[in-house]
Amino acid sequence: MSDSNVVMEVKKFSFTYPGAPKPSLKKINLPVRKNKITAMIGPSGCGKSTLLRSMNRIHDLYPGNKYEGEIILHHKGGKQENILELKKENDFIRLRQEVGMIFQKPTPFPMSIFDNVAYGLRLSGIKNKTELQDRVEAALKGAAIWEETKDRLNENALGMSGGQQQRLCIARAVALKPRVLLFDEPTSALDPISTGAIEELIAELKEEVSVVIVTHNMQQASRLSDYTAFMYLGELIEYDKTEKIFLSPSEKLTEDYITGRFG
Repeated sequence: MSDSNVVMEVKKFSFTYPGAPKPSLKKINLPVRKNKITAMIGPSGCGKSTLLRSMNRIHDLYPGNKYEGEIILHHKGGKQENILELKKENDFIRLRQEVGMIFQKPTPFPMSIFDNVAYGLRLSGIKNKTELQDRVEAALKGAAIWEETKDRLNENALGMSGGQQQRLCIARAVALKPRVLLFDEPTSALDPISTGAIEELIAELKEEVSVVIVTHNMQQASRLSDYTAFMYLGELIEYDKTEKIFLSPSEKLTEDYITGRFG
């Protein structure tokens, strides 16, 4: 697999929660392709979110997890880094700037709309006021929420609707110009109109970033993604182009799940 079309690679990856008798994920191999959307599907408890959260080490906010294998981040210029070897706080901050995450429930900070987006930029060392303003505006435009927010940038973000808050969280992640964006069921708490807006936005974002999305919604996976990974009981059963997975899967288990025979 040429490095140029893969931005991240999960290799023989296993994950065990603290005190668990056996791993939640078993020897997963999964490429994340550049400027493509990869969907992870599978029944509840199959390990989708566990895998997604491993991709930017967000599990490390709680100690005692056990990682085995490798998750390789491909940097520009051909440099590769196994993110499972990172130890320092600064390395984690840098990783989460490069591999951003959007959660199921919108998580705006209790501060102004402007400061929400500027937060990570300031953390990454940008102090210049004009540059901050330009980057915040670009991020809000990129998240298709500039028109709704440009006259209320100093208002508290907690006063926004759920769909707006989720787009604000996307703007906050996009502002850092990440290489990968991880979405953990980003529309499950939203109404159909907001869901449509977020889906449109994710489809546009792949011009700039590589996207991995965990979704329970099979239609969403088939509409949005270029590649699909089907997971079951902590194992990756099948990974292929989305069209192939949905129209002619290789594994009977995949077919049974997609046709609604279980799950």
